[in-house]
Amino acid sequence: MKLTLFDLDNTLLKGDSDVLWCDFLIEQGVLDRESFAVRNAEMDARYRAGTVGVEQFANFYVGTLAGRSRAEWEPLRQRFLATVIVPRIGRSAIDLVNRHLDAGDLVVMTTATNRFITELTAIYFEIEHLIATEPHMQDDLFTGRTSGTLNMREGKVVRLHSWLTGIGHRLKDFESCAYSDSINDLPLLKAVRRAVAVNPDAQLRAEAGRRGWDVMQLVR
Repeated sequence: MKLTLFDLDNTLLKGDSDVLWCDFLIEQGVLDRESFAVRNAEMDARYRAGTVGVEQFANFYVGTLAGRSRAEWEPLRQRFLATVIVPRIGRSAIDLVNRHLDAGDLVVMTTATNRFITELTAIYFEIEHLIATEPHMQDDLFTGRTSGTLNMREGKVVRLHSWLTGIGHRLKDFESCAYSDSINDLPLLKAVRRAVAVNPDAQLRAEAGRRGWDVMQLVR
């Protein structure tokens, strides 16, 4: 059996979903540009450098959802997908995913971005299985906090093992492969049998060179 794992942001997607979501909310007048734009850019830079704590990172972005229900956010979420996300998905990314789907692989999107923001993107790619950071809800409202193990860095491996156990499998049952752009996904890339660095950041490119991993460039 073959298991193929895809990171989303800056791997299949040109850009980071969390950062793009915040920029979108600023454009829509939901977030204040003057107070939020600088914080958004700073958090993105710290994530790329691998210097931000996982809880700080996740709660910063999930916090944008606080105080509203899924139904209240849905029109904006649909607009975000159509106007921001889809134009940033290249044909080469779609073709790559389709090759694995057509081959009958068990294909999973695994992303640090929260499920509410990314589940429509997974559907767009026709990827049935999504492992993502889970936003916490209470009384049908987003609280602005996360729930459970964050799907980031070592957490991606923890969540993957948990998900596989839930469907009656173990990672060692599979010929496994993972695609990612980021040094943040080093634990996941080390856990699978084949790692592919996609448009990698400088740290991951160096690591891929040391480990003999494949490196590929997806046309954006």
